[in-house]
Amino acid sequence: MPASGRNISLSKSLYMRGLQCHKSLYLHKHRPELRSEPTPELLALWKSGTEVGVYAHRLFPGGVEIPFEGLPKDEQLSRTRQDIHRGTNVLYEATFSHDNVFVKADILCRSPEGFDLYEVKSATDVKEHNWDDVAIQYYVLAGCGVPIHRAFLVHINSAYVRKGEIAPRELFAIQNVTDVVRGKQDAIPEELAALRRMLGGKEPDIDIGPHCSDPHECDFIAHCWRHIPEHSIFTLRGRGIDKWDLYRRGILELSDVPIVSLNAAQRMQVEYFLRKDDHARPEKIREFLGGLWHPVCFLDFETFRSAIPLFDGTRPYQQVPFLYSLHRRDAEGAPLQHFEFLARPGADPRKELAEKLLGEIPDGACVLVYNMAFEKGVLKVLAEFLPGHRKRLSAVIGGLVDLMEPFRRREIYHWKMSGSYSLKSVLPVLVPDMTYEGLAIRDGEMASEAYFTMGDIGDAEELRKLRKALLEYCRQDTLGMVRLLEKMGSMGK
Repeated sequence: MPASGRNISLSKSLYMRGLQCHKSLYLHKHRPELRSEPTPELLALWKSGTEVGVYAHRLFPGGVEIPFEGLPKDEQLSRTRQDIHRGTNVLYEATFSHDNVFVKADILCRSPEGFDLYEVKSATDVKEHNWDDVAIQYYVLAGCGVPIHRAFLVHINSAYVRKGEIAPRELFAIQNVTDVVRGKQDAIPEELAALRRMLGGKEPDIDIGPHCSDPHECDFIAHCWRHIPEHSIFTLRGRGIDKWDLYRRGILELSDVPIVSLNAAQRMQVEYFLRKDDHARPEKIREFLGGLWHPVCFLDFETFRSAIPLFDGTRPYQQVPFLYSLHRRDAEGAPLQHFEFLARPGADPRKELAEKLLGEIPDGACVLVYNMAFEKGVLKVLAEFLPGHRKRLSAVIGGLVDLMEPFRRREIYHWKMSGSYSLKSVLPVLVPDMTYEGLAIRDGEMASEAYFTMGDIGDAEELRKLRKALLEYCRQDTLGMVRLLEKMGSMGK
């Protein structure tokens, strides 16, 4: 290998990127301008991972942290060596470099036999690619002369329920991966050599494939997938045909897909797209509308999920409602009323939210939602948490009707829905002026992140604008259901 290849520096994250796809690593090093901006979901995931890491330190308190922000790598490496030599028992973010690979170990604990290495993940289980994450750290630390006794993966225990202060030993599960990590050591030098040979040459000729999103969605997808048409085989919904098999056979356009190989739902999607067709079954629509009654409510929740449970009685990643919109019509021809709730950041919103909601949904009301499993799940968890309101909340659950069903059953279908029956696919097609474009907040992930942001905003005007954007987004969902039901009424005649 040329000296220049040997001198190409890598890190743990770059090594992991290269394992997923050589081309992704090449573009990251040589064409970073082609990378897409991180999505709100990814930014939230990074933020959550940082928070989880801080809590994981409490598993081994009293350690010394090697700073990252504002500290040159050489200084990080020097401080780590100093702390190891002076006998520090626990190190957080200990920093090492060997074979021109730079790594930071989440937690390093001294033991009588050497050091124990802990890699912290914010997921609720361990996946195979996590082993490689630990293996490259093991390789670098061993190369630096650090005797590693054992290696562990630390992840969130999904069964943990918060009661008072967070109990780290209950919040986290710890899995010993020493044997599998040691078993990977012999292959690492050649893998590093292969990555460096690739980086020292021309851009790899690697086609798209399942690796583009496994184990992580690559930030060069927009570049590598630019040859894929807007309406391609990858827009086929459901599990039916193997889309990658079609792609390898040179089939990209929906017009080229062998219809006989598709299941019924995918066949409808393709045929209707090619014919630019749509249909509505009036008798089925009338049957659905006939099952509704007044007063009728249109309900939508927005929730947040947190790896670290924020409130007593909650589990990691539990859906906690912080916002709802409710439109209500008490009788045929009666005026439409609107109610809404947005929680104060930092306070447990569940009791206040539930009590306000129950005051706005009349007894015996028909409660229309879109994708009932979600709203039903939120209400059931609220009922478990609030025994004094369990009977009323259970009654609300009993009155739920899923407006999604006629679309899921394709009793109403339009080619522009592209096989999807989500509200964001259905609403703009049937009610074109009800679009999410132009809204400051356009989806649930953005809403959840905005709610967390509220607690950090000191400017009153900025906070007012953010609250307004959250309420507008949630209101769009329930008003959209109102308009959708009106449209269905005209289609059922």
